Amino acid sequence: MNKVANALYAGRKFLLILWIILIVGFGFYAAKLPSVLGGNGFEMKGMYKDTEQLLVDKFDVSEAQIIVLFEKKDGVSDSKFQQTIAQYMQKAKDKSDASKVDIPTASNKMIKGSTAYGIIHFNHDDGTMDKRVEKIRTLSADEKEVSVKLTGGPIIEKDMNTASQADLAKAEAIGIPVALVVLLLAFGGVVAAAIPLMIGIVTVVTTMGVVYFFHPYTELSIFILNVIPMIGLALSIDFALLFINRFKEEIQTKSVEQAIKITIQTAGRSVIFSGLCVFIGLAGMLFIQVDIFQNVALGGMAVVFIAVFSALTLLPSILAILGTRINRLRILKVSEQGGQSRWRSFATFVMKKPVTMTIVSLIILLVALIPVRDMHLEIPSSEALPTKYESRQAFDTYNDTFINKNTADVYFVLEATQDMLNKKPLTNAFTFIKQLKEDSLVKQVDSISTALNIKSSDQLQAMLENPQISAQAKPAVDSFINGHYMLIKATLDTDQNSDEAKDFVRKWKDKRSLFTVHIGGYPKFEQEIFDEIYEKAPYGLALVLFSTYVILMIAFRSVLIPLKAIIMNILSLTATFGLLVWLFQNGHLGLTQSNIALVLPVFVFGLVFGLSMDYEVFLISRIHEVYHQTRDNNVATVEGLASTSKIITSAALIMIVITGAFAFTDVTPVKQMGVGIALAIFIDATIVRMLLVPSLMKLLGDANWWFFTKKRDKSSSNEQLKS
Repeated sequence: MNKVANALYAGRKFLLILWIILIVGFGFYAAKLPSVLGGNGFEMKGMYKDTEQLLVDKFDVSEAQIIVLFEKKDGVSDSKFQQTIAQYMQKAKDKSDASKVDIPTASNKMIKGSTAYGIIHFNHDDGTMDKRVEKIRTLSADEKEVSVKLTGGPIIEKDMNTASQADLAKAEAIGIPVALVVLLLAFGGVVAAAIPLMIGIVTVVTTMGVVYFFHPYTELSIFILNVIPMIGLALSIDFALLFINRFKEEIQTKSVEQAIKITIQTAGRSVIFSGLCVFIGLAGMLFIQVDIFQNVALGGMAVVFIAVFSALTLLPSILAILGTRINRLRILKVSEQGGQSRWRSFATFVMKKPVTMTIVSLIILLVALIPVRDMHLEIPSSEALPTKYESRQAFDTYNDTFINKNTADVYFVLEATQDMLNKKPLTNAFTFIKQLKEDSLVKQVDSISTALNIKSSDQLQAMLENPQISAQAKPAVDSFINGHYMLIKATLDTDQNSDEAKDFVRKWKDKRSLFTVHIGGYPKFEQEIFDEIYEKAPYGLALVLFSTYVILMIAFRSVLIPLKAIIMNILSLTATFGLLVWLFQNGHLGLTQSNIALVLPVFVFGLVFGLSMDYEVFLISRIHEVYHQTRDNNVATVEGLASTSKIITSAALIMIVITGAFAFTDVTPVKQMGVGIALAIFIDATIVRMLLVPSLMKLLGDANWWFFTKKRDKSSSNEQLKS
């Protein structure tokens, strides 16, 4: 690190100019990032996506639909209601260049009492859907007679984007001012407190500009708009806090140049190892081939890299220019010695009763993790959108009025090697339909058989051979058969989110058949997402645990300390998930009752496992320094805690404030993520760092520092002490 420190100090002016260029350049594209975000990120390559495309290509299913909800007001006749609906739907079709519209009538069951819905269909989505949505929104029915509300995928996605941007602004409005107060309490001066915030903002803006260039190569989820600022601000401020604190210590007795170089060699080294842990934690998500995980991993890895880069280049350049002026504009008197004395006393107290403190800590964590066994995961849907949005209100009404929540639709597309109307494939297809009907979970099957009220392939072929009957049957045949393909819809007697529905599509996917069977429908979508996460997450977990262990082992030259850090991290994270279940699933502390977002455990683990390693690296690095000087484990632990606890506590508090601010947002998965990260950091900074770390350091003694080269290290250290 000595050569790196010399090079960074020598190139400080160049680096400052480089950063000005980067901020201006990427800042321009950061402002454009929201315009290229779309979708909830739950897209992946698989049978579901392939089947959906087959339905579009072969059976004229539209690629996107907007649902228009109509509600009749008092005194309006049924005929006037239907007339207004028909006029509106025709205007919507013409104005938005839709492929077709479904107009509700009493006969097609799209009208129930005073409520009706129509569907606007779109094909060949060429990126102009937002403009089409705006055109439809400019239409208006006679509000005195009929209420019109829009919902459906494109509308909900657009509103989710709007809500995410509003959430980001709200979280920043809460988090940044409170973070500034914490920084003022930590440093006492406006200049020192303002620099971490500036570094954080620069990191976030630069990263968002970089991520903008990802959009031609991957679909970017709207949730990335919250993830980058959440990670970037918290991590950058933490790094800057550590860096500035060490610089302020060194500048008291050394020149600016010496202080900068020592800070880079010590705090800079910690930043690199810490950033590497976070980077790897996020990289573990890349195993899961679902867009939202790929998005968060890539965006998160980018912001971590830029946070480390800015901490090692921009921050030293600014500090080199400021020098002793870092202490200017002091508005609070901060006593470093008093703070260290209190933490020294606390650490000594804990280490006097290590067994008791360890048992108490473990009991608290084990009690907190009990609710984990009841965790119910679900893929975020329209329910993630705040109820104040019209699209959420309309979708809820549509579901409650027209959708049977106790059934689920599964689509089968049979692909034969020859035309489906030939005798052999047609006979086999009717056998397949019969097998479907015999499945205990299947409530109803819609197929060519039910459309024409026939029971065998022979009946269908006889109908097709009769020219008069064939003409009448053609619309039904075209709806279910196209060349080598046949469409079948099975309605299941279970909820579309149920485990039974997912088991059903797994079973039929693996069932031996004379056809190539393509399966679609929401149960198939859920089954693929769940299976992908459950199958691939262990690989990411293994990578994170193994890599983190190796990195920390190299950093601290210890076999036991990395193992302790990983076990404590897993325990504290599991306790966090238990608290999230208690808060959200059980609806405690005034929170709206909701299931846990499927992505949350992976996100929180990927983010927090690395983030909480920040404090482990900061703390153990300082203990390691003292241990090499004294070779006394107890003294090293006490002094390490005394010298770093204040800054670690401040860093943790800022992390909690920045991420916890998202608890006041409206989009449910973002709220859960903010609360989850804040809780995990709180547990880590209190129970783990204040109680478990000193207790276990005391109990294990010098064994903490056992390494493969211990004898050589000890002999060289003794020689240094003698000299």
